[in-house]
Amino acid sequence: MKTISILKYTLTMMTFGLLLACSDDFVQEDPDFVIDSESFFNSKDDFEDALIGSYDLLQATHWNVMIGDMASDNTLAGGESATDVPSFQEIDDMIHTPVNQNLRDIWTWMYAGLNRTNFMIEFQDKVDFEGKNEILAQNRFLRAYYLFELVKFFGDIPYVSDRRFQLGEETSLDRTPKAEIYAVIESDLRFAADNLPYVQAQKGRITKGAAQGLLGRALLYQDKFGEAAQVLEALINNGPYDLVTDYNSIFEFEGENNIESVFEIQYSDLEGAGFGCFQCSEGNVAVGFNGIRNYAGPLFDSGFSFNVPTQEAFDAYDPADIRRDVAILDIDAWADLTGATFVEGFEHTGFYNRKYIARQGDLNTGDANLTNPNNYRAIRFADVLLMAAESLARSGGSEDRARQYLNRVRTRAGLDDVTATGQNLISAIWDERRLELMGEGFRFFDLVRTGQAASKIQGFVPGKHEVFPIPSIEIELAGNRWPQNPGY
Repeated sequence: MKTISILKYTLTMMTFGLLLACSDDFVQEDPDFVIDSESFFNSKDDFEDALIGSYDLLQATHWNVMIGDMASDNTLAGGESATDVPSFQEIDDMIHTPVNQNLRDIWTWMYAGLNRTNFMIEFQDKVDFEGKNEILAQNRFLRAYYLFELVKFFGDIPYVSDRRFQLGEETSLDRTPKAEIYAVIESDLRFAADNLPYVQAQKGRITKGAAQGLLGRALLYQDKFGEAAQVLEALINNGPYDLVTDYNSIFEFEGENNIESVFEIQYSDLEGAGFGCFQCSEGNVAVGFNGIRNYAGPLFDSGFSFNVPTQEAFDAYDPADIRRDVAILDIDAWADLTGATFVEGFEHTGFYNRKYIARQGDLNTGDANLTNPNNYRAIRFADVLLMAAESLARSGGSEDRARQYLNRVRTRAGLDDVTATGQNLISAIWDERRLELMGEGFRFFDLVRTGQAASKIQGFVPGKHEVFPIPSIEIELAGNRWPQNPGY
């Protein structure tokens, strides 16, 4: 993270038999260094150090974001060829299976983060000190974040409350219904919101607004529209957030952690990694994967040409919408304008995710494609406004306020106000979410939760593709105790 230094601890925590180290080895004999309950959690500094470890796995959510668009109608897998990262190609084509490597990464890394948060919670009563509740509140937000990622990808998941998973325990655990997981998420986020300030001294630290924003999102995903509206409107009315005037600036370096940022995942170009350990990078791995293949020209750097927007996504914008050319780079028009050159990749559409492709001038320590410092804007105020608008419109609340929130977003985009009512208003809000949040990883899950996925995503099978398959190796490690998700 840029402003919260990440320390790479060897916390002896396991995720269903997989050590949280940068390897696939899940047996480690005679570790050289072990942090246990006797030697740790004895001071405020210990809790702060453990909290940094809990934050660390946020940086490993890059696949989560890419797949959120790649599985939808926004983008195609792309890459160099049809066999480049087969797991991306499978998800794009809706033929993914339980042996998909990217899905296994998400499962493993999110459980790694979850186990780190539960490590602190397990020993939260060991010692008291001033400011403890704020540390616990940040940690519980992080637990909720990892749980939310797991439940939205996989549905019912194995879970133990307020302690670490123990090696071997997976053979006696059942999958916990997602309704119970959401109850934990809600409880954690309410605690976080009650014990955190709206403004932190360090950029990147979790705030009351971040907790309210994620709570509103979790409630919206459960169709708890009235509760979601209450939480989100409290954030709108009481938080220090507003829309940035210059939409073009949001996704540039100077736009990081601005007044529109409710929560950002911080990345740095100071510590790199390699292809054997994507989760070890302090940089945003997705940025290099989204980048322009063999690019030479101004402003941007090269990348691997994955996650390319479709023509239909580009055409969804009104030409007067100032967001279109910020969200989607028309590479042919750019090349004509600047003389830039590039190589067309697989499924070349002529478009790139401009929000999250590499910019020139970064250090990119290690592998340049894996160590980009572009922060991920996980919760933006524009998203909060649109979630509030949807929650009001779908709960029978004030349509006037719903339109007000929707039109605040549209006004900045240079578009006319919406005057629709009823289902037409709801549909307008859904359409606006696509345009405002293009390339930010929300589209697939928005289509699923609103019941539109089957009509929008080619190859989507209702009753199957609402969630992704649990990695088969995890089921095998559990002694085949866990049922696979339907259809896989």
